[in-house]
Amino acid sequence: MSTERAAGGSNYEYVIARVRSRRAALFDDDDYRKLVRMGPGEIARFMEESEYESEMNALGARHSGVDLIEYALNRNVAKHFDDLLQWADGRLYDYVARYIRKFDVWNVKTIIRGLYTGTDATGVETDLIRAGEFDDAFLDQLLNAGSIEELVELLEPTRFGDLLADAYAVYEDEGVLVPLENALDRAFYEELLTGLSGEQSRAMELYVEFLSAEVDFRNLRNAFRLARSGSDLDPSEYYIDGGKLFDEDEIRQLARSRDQLVEFVRSSKYGEDLEVGLDSLETADSLIEFEQALDAALLEYSGQLSNRYPLSICPVLAYVLAKEREVDNIRAIARGREGGLSTEDIENELVVL
Repeated sequence: MSTERAAGGSNYEYVIARVRSRRAALFDDDDYRKLVRMGPGEIARFMEESEYESEMNALGARHSGVDLIEYALNRNVAKHFDDLLQWADGRLYDYVARYIRKFDVWNVKTIIRGLYTGTDATGVETDLIRAGEFDDAFLDQLLNAGSIEELVELLEPTRFGDLLADAYAVYEDEGVLVPLENALDRAFYEELLTGLSGEQSRAMELYVEFLSAEVDFRNLRNAFRLARSGSDLDPSEYYIDGGKLFDEDEIRQLARSRDQLVEFVRSSKYGEDLEVGLDSLETADSLIEFEQALDAALLEYSGQLSNRYPLSICPVLAYVLAKEREVDNIRAIARGREGGLSTEDIENELVVL
């Protein structure tokens, strides 16, 4: 992160104008309805006529089918988030740079899951989003780790090192990935929020409000995952500081009941804004459906913050979330079509508002 770029004044109006233009180019529900009825080749051609054109053309000679789509998606999203850093100045640059470190978490989680399932490095590499602070050389080193233990050792000098090492001991005993993934989330969010503790400004307050909502929904997701895993792990031990929805004691009590969790959120400050998402939470029959509903709810809440505070960090971070969701949706459609899933099954995997 450039300290020189972060030292000047913030240029919110310019960056938000650029972000609004980019957000207007995101795929909408009509685009998704078209895509779910296409094969991988048709999806690729559709993308060639969209804002993914340059990536599709650049990669088309080396890749085809779903691989081409995935590489193009990941290169495109990395370019867009690099653009954000190029546009932003002052404290806004610092906020964006901090937030985009989340893709280091995404990449490490992706590699861990690949090692856990025995997926080869080539298959995992297509899912990496090279938009965080880890450079290509270090990511490739992580990608070629021979085991989760080796991966944890490689990450020892990073911000994730201590928490990940402690979590690995629990992983060895329990055999579930929740401790490792939670350690990555905790290291990211707690460092992110702690680093802001000395600043007092309206811009900082909105940044913290946005991040606190993410922490709340991450805690909610972890509580439900632990409840469904059948593990004896204590949900409060995986609580991430920085949220406002509930504390460690409350999460311990609520983690065993989806209905109680939903009602707790409905009566919270998020309830009015998240009505649609909460209705989905109540009808979700599986962990995947529940997590998709959470993602939709967070998108909805980020949109509410953006509308309330149009000249703040909120529209920028909401765009990052929306762009992530577009990439996830297109990837899900392409993989579903390649795997022979029905249109209905694919639509059920999408996160849309």
